[in-house]
Amino acid sequence: MIFDATICALGEGPLWHPLRKELFWFDILGKRLHCANRHWQCDDYVSAAGWVDGDTLLVASATALSRFDLSSGAMTPVCPLEAENPVTRSNDGRADPQGGFWIGTMGIDAEENAGAIYRFCKGELRQLFAPITISNAICFAPDGRAAYFTDTPTQQIMRVALDPDGWPDGDAQLHIDLTGTDFRPDGAVVDADGNLWNAQWGAGRIAGYAPDGSFIEAFSFPADQTTCPAFGGPDLTTLYCTSAANGVDGPDQGKTFVVETKYTGQAEHRVIL
Repeated sequence: MIFDATICALGEGPLWHPLRKELFWFDILGKRLHCANRHWQCDDYVSAAGWVDGDTLLVASATALSRFDLSSGAMTPVCPLEAENPVTRSNDGRADPQGGFWIGTMGIDAEENAGAIYRFCKGELRQLFAPITISNAICFAPDGRAAYFTDTPTQQIMRVALDPDGWPDGDAQLHIDLTGTDFRPDGAVVDADGNLWNAQWGAGRIAGYAPDGSFIEAFSFPADQTTCPAFGGPDLTTLYCTSAANGVDGPDQGKTFVVETKYTGQAEHRVIL
């Protein structure tokens, strides 16, 4: 069940690279990008990525979206991301089926309403939703016609329709309501059948929900602060889960986990710069 025993203060952003057949993930507080048996130390908080080609990721940091060369380790800024705001950093993000990259921000100390959710597409960065306190659960329906996201303290996962170019079309609507429960929605991913898989902070689990929002089943992990899932492996049926050790005790807190499932994920979409 343990994929990698490296302890992350705040593990996040797992990405299965479909060309390299490798899992990448971040330790936000440690300012590191990880893959199996290797890591890159960064100068700033880093939290999420999309793949551009076999050697390049688009990486979100506290101040920019940047090209990251996996061969050389060079980080080249593509566009600023709240670069003039010292209060915020990037958090959850994922590429959409149309080639855009959605990225959320939040206060470094989770300041209320300090963050927002943006979409970067073909050189344009546009703010989509604000204010946001803790941006999470950014993921997409397989047909590219809907996006999902949450502001974690609200305990509500929202759904917004997308136009053919991948931009929101209309207001976001409530999709999964976890208010009144112990489940705080963190990162999420959608599988090939449209089921949404949500890591739930403090609950040590990833919970699955059908396209209509109804609960399917949950996978439990030996870390309380599960943060984000990703499907990968040869058949995209392997479910990975990052976690956070910050503020909790226990030998498995902050490790990255894996479980085999009967579900098939989507291949992660390529970011078009």
